[in-house]
This record gives sequence, C-alpha cells and structure tokens, in this order.
Amino acid sequence: MDEHKVRWKHDSNVRVPFAVYSDENTAAREQERIFRGAVWNYLCLDVELPRSGSYRTTFAGETPVVVTRDADGEIYAFENRCSHRGALIALEKSGTADSFQCVYHAWSYNRQGDLTGIAFEKGVKGKGGMPASFCKDEHSPRKLRVAVFCGLVFGSFSEDVPSIEEYLGDEICQRIERVLNKPVEVIGRFTQALPNNWKLYVENVRDSYHASLLHTFFTTFELNRLSQKGGVIVDGGGGNHVSFSMVEESSADASYKEQGLRSDNSKFRLRDTTVLELFPEIKDGITVQILSVFPGFVLQQHLNCLAVRQVLPKGTDHSELNWTYLGYIDDTPELRTVRLKQLNLVGPAGFISMEDGCVGGFVQRGIAGAADLDAVVEMGGDATTSSEGRATEAAIRGFWKVYRQHMGQEGVK
Repeated sequence: MDEHKVRWKHDSNVRVPFAVYSDENTAAREQERIFRGAVWNYLCLDVELPRSGSYRTTFAGETPVVVTRDADGEIYAFENRCSHRGALIALEKSGTADSFQCVYHAWSYNRQGDLTGIAFEKGVKGKGGMPASFCKDEHSPRKLRVAVFCGLVFGSFSEDVPSIEEYLGDEICQRIERVLNKPVEVIGRFTQALPNNWKLYVENVRDSYHASLLHTFFTTFELNRLSQKGGVIVDGGGGNHVSFSMVEESSADASYKEQGLRSDNSKFRLRDTTVLELFPEIKDGITVQILSVFPGFVLQQHLNCLAVRQVLPKGTDHSELNWTYLGYIDDTPELRTVRLKQLNLVGPAGFISMEDGCVGGFVQRGIAGAADLDAVVEMGGDATTSSEGRATEAAIRGFWKVYRQHMGQEGVK
C-alpha cells in the first residue's frame, strides 16, 4: 500500500478517517487524481459569456482557468498560466478581450489558449531572442475539454471522462432540467470563505439528515422537516445526488418537539412573512431541492430562490464557496421581487444556511487531534442508493465511494 495514502479501515464507507480532511499528501493527490483527473469541474454559466470575446476566470480545484467564447460561438477553457514563467494570463474575474497578453513578459494568447506571440522573439538588434528551434504550438497552457448542459459550463483536463450526460446520469439530468428549464440571468453573487476542508462542505450539502436539526429556520417555519414528504436520489455511481422535500400541512407533527430539538423553536417569529410566500412556478409540489455533482457543484431551489454554488479547495483547512443567484429572463416584476427577497434565505448570512458557514469549521477544529480516528457515516445503513426517507447518509457514502475510486483507495483496509 502507498505509504502516503490515508488508511481506510472499512470498505463500505461507513467510517471516514478524519485524516482525509487535513492530510497534505491527500490534498495534493486530490488535485492530480480528482480535479485534474477524469471528472467534470463546474466552471461557469454560459450566460456569463454573452458574446464573442467574453471571458471569465475560475478554477478547477486549485488550478486557475480562463473560460472564453470565441468568434465561432464556441466556449473554450485553458489553464490561466503563462507558458513562460507561470504568471496568470488573465487578471480580472470577467471581461471581454480580443486576445490575452501576460503582464509579466508580454507573451500573447488567443481566445482558445494558443500561444501566438512572444515579445522580442527574434531578439533586439540581432542579439538574444528565442532559439530558432522553439515552437509556439508546443507551449500553450493546458486546455480543458468543455461541455455545456442546461447552460452549465463544465471542463475537464481528462480525455477519459465520459460525456456530460453520461457523467450526470438520467435522473440527475432530469432534475437539473427541472430547474434550468428556460433561459436564466444572474441576479446576484457572493463569495464565501469557509474555515474548513472542501469535502466537509460537500458532505454537508449531501447530508439530508442534518438540515432540520442544524437549521432552526428550516424547522421552526416548517420549510424542511424529515417528517415531510421527500426523498434522496443517488445516481448509480454514487457521485451525484438530489435531496428534495415538500411543504404539506398533513406532514406537520410533534416529533421534533418530543425529542427536545433546539431547531424547533416557537419563540422565533418573522416580522415579514412574505419572505416565505411561494410563487408556484414549478408545479410538482417540491419546495426544496438540493442537487450536487461530483466533485464540487451544487444547484439549489429553495422556494423561488435559485442558485448555483461552486466549492473550491484553498488548502487543507480552508475552502471557497461561490454563490451565483439566478432568475429567469421572463420573470415578471412581482416574481423577481419574490426571488430577491428570498435571497435572504441562503448565502453567507442566509436565514437558513448561515449555520453551514461555521459548522464545517467546528468539525475542522474538533478533529485536530483525531487523525487516527474515524467519522461515523452509518445513518440509513451502508447503502449508497436512493431512498424515500431522508434520515440517511447514503449520498455522503456515495461521495466517498466515488472519491476513493478516483484516489485509488478502493479496498484499502
């Protein structure tokens, strides 16, 4: 066994070694085997590249990436790293450009990432310059394969990753199409710093068990309780998931109060109850849907609040969460007002999700001396399959199943 691998004592993913959240060798291996491996990394939205020359800078894991739309209308992505000395090629988060030029030594690149020009390539007054054997075609930044599904732009460094539709699977595709069923526009953004390993946030997203236990707002105002109708969908490979619930009066019961749970707090009141008014635009009764795609993409619907989230590692014990809030371009003024008001539900200070911004840090701090011990991930048994109940950690186990496959850690005792 590779001495740098974290030791997994169970094959069924019901025990997760705490060391996986802090081990430096593991973090480096993740960049190689996962983010630069055979996965589709979420990069941006195609509406964020509205015209020829539009670009955005983003990341695949810790690797900086430029995403562009060229004159042919196609989207391209390449490493945001000058081939010369490694400086960033594009410095702004977004903009338009006919081409890119590195600020350090003025090496130039086109919108597809090809190295096209070198300052003083022939030298100055017959002296210096690049050798005649130097070939610009062989020195472009690494390029990513690009796939677009329902307006979501994904990129991969691997030639082995399957098509995006196969990677997502039929059920996940249908659930993405359920939300992104017509053209959207960006109506808000946040970038949130998290004091924890990126995998702790991904686990949190897949953890349908915690939602009504941690989030007082969810439970008190009966937006999401385990007693409500809903379920968890885990794709066949385990890497992608959906959890959903429906607000129904018939599902209200005293189960939370009977257990004395802090999240059921009748002392709290809303001065403005209109923040919870639901405009019935997706007519299937689902009021909360959280969807994730391995390794770090999230699509959410809370009532009429729609958003995508991008989870990015920033070292072993820090990560970055990019929130992009969406509305449909045909929103009425009344519906847009509802969406904007409901942005208060989620985000760094959201009524619902503010606790998610700190609970991962509680874990990161709590496991500081427990590298040789394991987390218990056994709610709902050891399966990584879909379930009609949400008191389960099946989607978390599914994440670890796929994670271990990419990391080459299947069957490690």
